[in-house]
Amino acid sequence: MATGAAVGDGTGTGGTKFLARSRRSTWSRKKVNRCSGWRRKVKMMQQSRLYCTTSPNVSAAEGSSSSAASSSDIGDESVKTTTTTIKDVANTLEIKVGKIIKAWRHEEADSLYVEEVDVGEAEPRIICSGLVKYMPLDHLQDKKVVVLANLKARNMRGVKSYGMLMAASDASHENVELLAPPQGSLPGERVWFGSTDELENLPDTASPNQVQKKKIWELVQPHLKTDASCVAALGGVHIMRTSAGVVVSPSLKDANIS
Repeated sequence: MATGAAVGDGTGTGGTKFLARSRRSTWSRKKVNRCSGWRRKVKMMQQSRLYCTTSPNVSAAEGSSSSAASSSDIGDESVKTTTTTIKDVANTLEIKVGKIIKAWRHEEADSLYVEEVDVGEAEPRIICSGLVKYMPLDHLQDKKVVVLANLKARNMRGVKSYGMLMAASDASHENVELLAPPQGSLPGERVWFGSTDELENLPDTASPNQVQKKKIWELVQPHLKTDASCVAALGGVHIMRTSAGVVVSPSLKDANIS
């Protein structure tokens, strides 16, 4: 009865196979049970997240509103990240307060004025501006302006221009106004984008070659506008300012700046 003993005690070939199948079957059932239990837990967690986003006293509509607000917050954070990155680049532009000492019509270009502008340097800068169509000459005399100073010098019909007067314009570009620095600001004072406490931590300004090579102005300019209060800002978030206050357009709201 050796064969029978082999089957009974699992020492024979048939018994070994039988035990192996039994153990596999038991292990499989446990595994299935564990998986099923895990799936139930996951499902319960999903249901909890799906249906318990608000307290029992909050309506479904309010819950939906809360979810929408959360999505909006995420979007806002993305926008803030983008504008913060642009702000870092924008603050490498050398933007200064200037004062026009003298202005005259360009002899070779009907659309251009030529200005002598004090920007706090040893000598005033010569800057050409295409403003003839938009304002009379006498409006420029002794005017405080905002100057983009680290552009490469350009030859404008025989006159070399060392910078740009920054201005706001409406959508049709029929109305143009020079940006106005705050009262009390002085020629040469730095203009930046951000809060008052960021002045001490501003990056170094880029060289004219870097501004041209990296197309810094082309990157920043589309994000510059005035708001509903005529205040100049970057991306509608970072205010354009000096240590004396904010930069504005005299009357143009939601206007592009260039």
